[in-house]
Amino acid sequence: MNGGPSGFNNAPITRTFVIACALFTIMFGIRGRSSKLGLSYQDIFEKLQLWKIIVSVFAFSSTPELMFGLYLLYYFRVFERQIGSNKYSVFILFSVIVSLALEVLALALLKDPTLNKLTSGPYGLIFSSFVTFYLDIPVSTRFRVFSLRFSDKSFIYLAGFQLLLSSWKRSLLPGICGIVAGSLYRLNIFCIRRMKFPEFIASFFSRLSWPSVGSTSPAAPTRNVLGNLPSYAGRQRNNPAPVSSTPEPPEDSIATLVSMGFDRNSARQALIHSRNDINTATNILLESQSH
Repeated sequence: MNGGPSGFNNAPITRTFVIACALFTIMFGIRGRSSKLGLSYQDIFEKLQLWKIIVSVFAFSSTPELMFGLYLLYYFRVFERQIGSNKYSVFILFSVIVSLALEVLALALLKDPTLNKLTSGPYGLIFSSFVTFYLDIPVSTRFRVFSLRFSDKSFIYLAGFQLLLSSWKRSLLPGICGIVAGSLYRLNIFCIRRMKFPEFIASFFSRLSWPSVGSTSPAAPTRNVLGNLPSYAGRQRNNPAPVSSTPEPPEDSIATLVSMGFDRNSARQALIHSRNDINTATNILLESQSH
């Protein structure tokens, strides 16, 4: 399960956020200030170091956290492709602001001497995304390792679990606040899921020439008249197999895609194009919505 086509195609906001996190972490790491980046109650209400709020959103406090964090941010670009860059920008802003507010409130209420400083990094956004990942991304493959059961989603959960416990309480609290923020977004409080930024914001980030792999814009995909599906999986059009050779998609696979919010006919057509591979079908549908 790879979160869709490789690279940052159709995910300019994610690309910018990932690069900003990497640059902030490297810059403060070189200066030896990584351990001083975490937020504390004193920083906000006594010392008024508001710059730390901005830095703590982007800069990870260690290299392992950076690696796991960037991997998860890169994977979750699939949600920007699903809802569009303008709505995804609102999701980022909502997740960051709400999770930060909850962190400050928790620090004020807990007054735990062992929790004097939280770890830094975009924990709010990452763990807010896990709510959508859990509810909307289906399991397409299951397998066993010895007597343990795993799925194609297991590695994402393991990476998140590693990040959540990387600094014990200092990282656990921001992660929990991120999950709460994602749940509030999911509940659509204040109709937040309908809001989106103006089109020019996404266009601005799309035109930035970041030196990132896979960020070049692909040619506009030709559309499928049935289900409005892109044909990046449609090289079959040049050398197609007869449609009749593909078995009718199972009802449970169609129902899984419909439960994610996709149209039933589009879900059926995507399954036919992917030869009933639900993971590939999901990627096709997500790509069709991003254009």
